[in-house]
Amino acid sequence: MQPRNMSMSGVVDLAAVKAAQEAKAKAEQARAEAARQGGGAPAGVSPASLVIDVDEAGFEHEVLQRSAEVPVVIDFWAEWCEPCKQLSPLLERLAQEYNGRFLLAKIDVDANQMLMQQFGVQGIPAVFAVVAGQALPLFQGAAPEAQIRQTLDQLIQVGEERFGLTGLVVDPDAQGQQAPVAAEVPAGPYDALLEAAVRALDAGDLAGAVQAYKNVLSDDPGNTEAKLGLAQAELLQRVQGLDPQQVRKDAADRPADVAAQIAAADLDLVGGHVEDAFGRLIDAVKRTAGDDRDAARVRLLELFDVVGSDDPRVTAARTALARVLF
Repeated sequence: MQPRNMSMSGVVDLAAVKAAQEAKAKAEQARAEAARQGGGAPAGVSPASLVIDVDEAGFEHEVLQRSAEVPVVIDFWAEWCEPCKQLSPLLERLAQEYNGRFLLAKIDVDANQMLMQQFGVQGIPAVFAVVAGQALPLFQGAAPEAQIRQTLDQLIQVGEERFGLTGLVVDPDAQGQQAPVAAEVPAGPYDALLEAAVRALDAGDLAGAVQAYKNVLSDDPGNTEAKLGLAQAELLQRVQGLDPQQVRKDAADRPADVAAQIAAADLDLVGGHVEDAFGRLIDAVKRTAGDDRDAARVRLLELFDVVGSDDPRVTAARTALARVLF
């Protein structure tokens, strides 16, 4: 989704937001219809594709990029590690059982020392996850199965609620390693609420549009149209009333001021300067720590939602952010 047509010249261009939403909705409707009719719908991945061996050369594609579609669980292991021989088969079995809700990436630490260092692995087995380009530790050692299941369930919930990751479609008859396909989310009875949000945007009622989208998401956290609309409406709400010239002056004069950089990034995105907005916030994350760093990171994730996870600039920025964080 491209916010290229949004502008901030004294007023907010609401028509661009509506057009972007309608285009996305039509695309999703067409995919869903094709899936129902079986007319050229993409095949799912094979069950064997849910467990993959990853090395340093393939990490960006197999883990970082794929984490924009499905949570990726990373199993750091080695042939000589006895606890790994207990944990790895369990994780592989759960990957099959969860049937596309997460992807298991196995990394041999002996052959991939750089990845081990980047993740700060102190001992193995160690299990991490990458969700939408963000890495987080899960557990270390051969944990009980019940604990592992609970951790996986929480991971999947975070992926769905915060990033709309609904997993992969698995086709038992598929063969070989195929590109992952995002699972389709059944449409809910939210047409009236979504239409109310669009009407609020048309009327210039950004607060009303924000609330209407939140009403949908409170019942259906993974609704992609509502997530996109909310992200865009909140962005437009933030920049409304700002003095662009003053915001840019503040950002230039105070490069270490995270609030100033966040405000400038919002204006960059509204003006269609997507790479500038992403780059500004990635630099802020790199230069800061603590609450300031987290504020810049969270705003960057919000701007990813505005642009859309299928945009290659978002994929590139997620990779750059992961490199800065880890």
